This record gives sequence, structure tokens and C-alpha cells, in this order.
Amino acid sequence: MTFETILGTLWLNANQTALTELSYTPIEEHPDANQAILQTAKKQLLAFLKGERQTFDVPFAFERGTDFQQAVWQALIEIPYGETCSYLDVAEKLQRPKAVRAIGQANRQNPLPILIPCHRVIGKNGKLTGYSGSSEAGLKIKEQLLAIENPALQEITLF
Repeated sequence: MTFETILGTLWLNANQTALTELSYTPIEEHPDANQAILQTAKKQLLAFLKGERQTFDVPFAFERGTDFQQAVWQALIEIPYGETCSYLDVAEKLQRPKAVRAIGQANRQNPLPILIPCHRVIGKNGKLTGYSGSSEAGLKIKEQLLAIENPALQEITLF
């Protein structure tokens, strides 16, 4: 499923039971995608992007990722709406304080950005770092997502 948002075009994918992917670039839809799940995800994402929703209850599943990556993604879910933490904070939460770069790589591989809020992870100096491949456009999206969640966070600067 493809739809337009304030962030640009989003692509969603699902299997028969859960949302499996959200992408800022084109993806091929699963042949057995559950259309009701896709519609629910779209509705919840649009509400979130309008500041009308803080959480998601659409079912989701990880169809890829190492055990470590999936542990990182689970830890990201626990970062409260409107708050941020550093890559080191996530590494320490997972009791892997030397895994800061690996945390960044796991964020980069996140199959469900926004729902799995990797945008809430910033540099320990409070600056925005990396999002959706670390492109300038990706960092702008990260900045927009943080501003939706907490307008006071608009003071965070890139790099």
C-alpha cells in the first residue's frame, strides 16, 4: 500500500496477520497482504503525523533481523512518546555499552520506522544523527517526527 503524508510517500507491507514493513522508498507488496491491517496502519500513521495519536496498536511482526537487531527494536518501543535518548542509552539498556555503532546499524535496518521509534534516538551531544540511511532527507524526516512529538525538540540541530 502506498499513500501520501506530510513526510512524503510511505509504503506499507503486511503478511496475513501483521504489518511487516514501512518504507520511505518503494517496496513490493506481499501477495497475501492483509488489507485490513494495511488500512488500520495507514489510519494510525496519518493520525500520528497530525499529532492526534501517540501509540500504535496495529499488529506488527519482524520478518527479518538478527536477534540483536530485534532486541534493539524492542528496546526502541520503550522510549516514551515525546522523549529522546542516545545510542549509548540504548546500548546500556541492552547491557552492551560498547555496541553503540551496532545500535546505529540496527536502527538503520529498522523495518518499521515511526512505529518502532528509531527517530527518538539522537547523539549523546543532543544532536540529530542518522535516519533512513543518514541522508539529508532522512534527517529532515527525523527532525519532523521529533517536532510532531514534542515541539520543544525543534531546538535540536542537525549534526
